[in-house]
Amino acid sequence: MLPVIRTPDLTLLQEAAPDFRYLLSRGYPRAATLALVGNRYRLEHTARQILHRGVFAPEAAQARRAKLRLLGDLAGQPLGVDGHNVLITLECGLRHLPVVAADDGWLRDVGQVSRAYRASPVTEQALMLLANYLLCRQAGPVNVFYDAPLSRSGELARRTRELWAEKGLAVTAAAVPVPERELAAGPGPLASSDTALIDQGTIMVDLAGEIIRHQGWSVIDLGS
Repeated sequence: MLPVIRTPDLTLLQEAAPDFRYLLSRGYPRAATLALVGNRYRLEHTARQILHRGVFAPEAAQARRAKLRLLGDLAGQPLGVDGHNVLITLECGLRHLPVVAADDGWLRDVGQVSRAYRASPVTEQALMLLANYLLCRQAGPVNVFYDAPLSRSGELARRTRELWAEKGLAVTAAAVPVPERELAAGPGPLASSDTALIDQGTIMVDLAGEIIRHQGWSVIDLGS
């Protein structure tokens, strides 16, 4: 179950974001800079997470944008999906929880619920949205990797295989100890908003972000 998170004061965020971005561009350490800017503008926790998840040094953001592709431009190519990463962001969109349009081109949730994640009825909706979108964009074969240490990941992998196979998708889904390792070793593009995977990868897809934009759900845009 995902928590209820209130959207913070956007006026303060839009004032704080350029300061955070500028200091990052000058090489200041991320954690210390976030604390400095957060204290300067008296930002509460969710606002700080929005900055953390959405604002990057321009050089890093540009390098990541260069790797970002639309799923429809990769039809027929094998796609590796960072299961919990994509699913949690999409569930946040379904619940109308804050999602930020990041400088690097990705949409990211700010719920910080990865370790406490539990599947819910919303999970089923998210899986169906994903299946329909993957089919419309002629994606595949699709290889989904869930984080095995998280609760009931094996059941989630099984449900993913069932639902997506019923839709006619060529899919494998598994719960593994380190999804990032499996994804990095894959043969094709990767769907994840994880910055470490993005920096390591060559061709990336913002799968949850594409669906959220396609659905027309609201996002927080701090500009860049």
